[in-house]
Amino acid sequence: MIAIIKKELWTLLGQYMGWFIIAGFSVVSTLFLFFFENDANIFDIGVASLQSFFGLCPWLFMFTIPALTMRTLAEEQQQGTLLTLFSLPLHTSDIVIGKFISVYIVGLLCILPALVYLYTIHILGVPEGNFDGGATLGSFLGLILLLGVFIGIGIFSSALASHQVAAYLLGMAISFVLFFGIQQISSYQLLGSADYFLSEIGLYSHYIAFSRGLIDTKDLAYLLFIILLTIFGSVYVMNQKK
Repeated sequence: MIAIIKKELWTLLGQYMGWFIIAGFSVVSTLFLFFFENDANIFDIGVASLQSFFGLCPWLFMFTIPALTMRTLAEEQQQGTLLTLFSLPLHTSDIVIGKFISVYIVGLLCILPALVYLYTIHILGVPEGNFDGGATLGSFLGLILLLGVFIGIGIFSSALASHQVAAYLLGMAISFVLFFGIQQISSYQLLGSADYFLSEIGLYSHYIAFSRGLIDTKDLAYLLFIILLTIFGSVYVMNQKK
């Protein structure tokens, strides 16, 4: 598995694509938080808080994470190297998890500038350091888990698709439906009491719950379950293609 992780990290960070995505994520989030006039701008809302950043990240993940995951398994299928991959003395689960971990590392590099943002709101607080540390810590945990969910969805999409573009579009579509689509449908209150259960199926309500600073085991378990489900799903799909 270590060899897979090293190979994937070299592929992602040894070329321009990985660094381009990391830089793009940082630039876009910085522009929205500090320069563009919008609801996420910290100066516009006048509150020393990173909640706008945590609200912005799922949108950025939806576009950037599929770009990181689209080639993980789809490229092997597209180039006809699956047999070579399966000939290695590794279980399919080792291959999938190795690719998952490598993309996770790059994803964490994308959100690393959040530490700079955290220092910024620490300075901007009145008095200095006056911000909700509990909510911020909870939001960081939720963000790291959501990153894993989006990566899992992306790799699962890459396993299903035989072309990278198809994997990208499928990963983006599934992420959108699970995070925004289900929540939007439940907000219309068309199903009565079933609307609550529908919203619980989606990612949004579980992710937002972390911003309250109270970590509920239900939300933690749900996000971890989706991560494991996508990994097992990817392993199953790849085993079917052996």
